[in-house]
Amino acid sequence: MRRVSLRLRAGAGHTLLEFTIAVALGLVVIAGALAAYRSQRQAFAVAIDATRIHDAGVNALTLMGEQIQMAGFVGADDREGLAGSPIFGCTAGRPAGTHASPTCEALASRSDGFEVRYRGDGESTWPAANGQVTDCLGQAVGPPPTEVLNRFHAKTSGSTGEPELYCEGSGKAGTAQPLVEGVERLRVRYWLAGAAQAVDAAAISRDQWASVVAVDLCVLVRGASFARRVRYVDCEGVSAGAVDGRARQAFWRHVALRNVLAARQ
Repeated sequence: MRRVSLRLRAGAGHTLLEFTIAVALGLVVIAGALAAYRSQRQAFAVAIDATRIHDAGVNALTLMGEQIQMAGFVGADDREGLAGSPIFGCTAGRPAGTHASPTCEALASRSDGFEVRYRGDGESTWPAANGQVTDCLGQAVGPPPTEVLNRFHAKTSGSTGEPELYCEGSGKAGTAQPLVEGVERLRVRYWLAGAAQAVDAAAISRDQWASVVAVDLCVLVRGASFARRVRYVDCEGVSAGAVDGRARQAFWRHVALRNVLAARQ
């Protein structure tokens, strides 16, 4: 009886040791799996954020580029000229004032702003439900042909706290609506006819705006906040570091004013 009892005790001790080792190994495996899951989840979130930044940058440049290409358009049968220059811009501000005499209003974001002017007809814009010409927001402006004035700038939304690209269309003057979220800054430079390099809006006099033949656009897009250190190149081509954990990327595009160039040929 004594020998059997000793054998039972030895067997019980060996099983307890195996159980302890198994639990320890299991915890190690679980900890590793959790670490891998968190790492993959973080990588997935960063990849999604990068995609959103790219989409926002491309969409912003596409929307503004299409409008700039329309600047100065007047139908072949339309003998009435435009009320102002095809394009007008502001350095560190946005266009304001009347359509006939635009001025510049400073922006806290230090973002540039610009406006484009053209005559809308049944072909140059998507018609509204009532057949009228539409602006950058799809708002009805008037029966064709009607002059359209669209103003663009970037600023922080007062409701969401996120930076956005805005457009104010002549369909509802004085009321700008957001188009693309994440656009932290808009930088615009202008090419005058015969110039060797692009210049800021502040360097262009009032009577020179009719000589602008092309525009260099840059948008700086901001992503979501992560606990990381990131560097980026801004619209000035300068490398900078983000202290808020948000990735940023600058997107550039050169756009020619087709209608202005055609008129000069």
